[in-house]
Amino acid sequence: MWTSAKAPSLAEIEVMAHDIMARLPKTFRDLCEGVIVRVEDFPTDEILDQIAAESEFDLLGLFQGTGLPHQSSSDVARLPNLIWLYRRPILDYWAEHDEMLGDIVRHVLVHEIGHHFGLSDADMAAIEAASD
Repeated sequence: MWTSAKAPSLAEIEVMAHDIMARLPKTFRDLCEGVIVRVEDFPTDEILDQIAAESEFDLLGLFQGTGLPHQSSSDVARLPNLIWLYRRPILDYWAEHDEMLGDIVRHVLVHEIGHHFGLSDADMAAIEAASD
């Protein structure tokens, strides 16, 4: 059985993230319209330098863009908001903790969306619980 087991691919993690997003409360999903979710193995060196990371495994996810509290109808065209999930750090975290992989991906995804909304940790925990 274990000889055929393998870590989920980038595409499989991305499908998991989109499935999780689809199960979030509708009001939350509606506010996420236009946010793009992408999965890469690791953050770029530029991102790691910006956050002064000690290791490429330090960052599980990242929100990039203009959060809702900072958007205005008079804004000029801007790049879409992105949520990055980093597969290898997520898998490393999964290997070291007694949690389901889907739960970790959901937590990281909700946390990064929370940065987009300016939510507190308590708000993010309530949204995560509602997606179960």
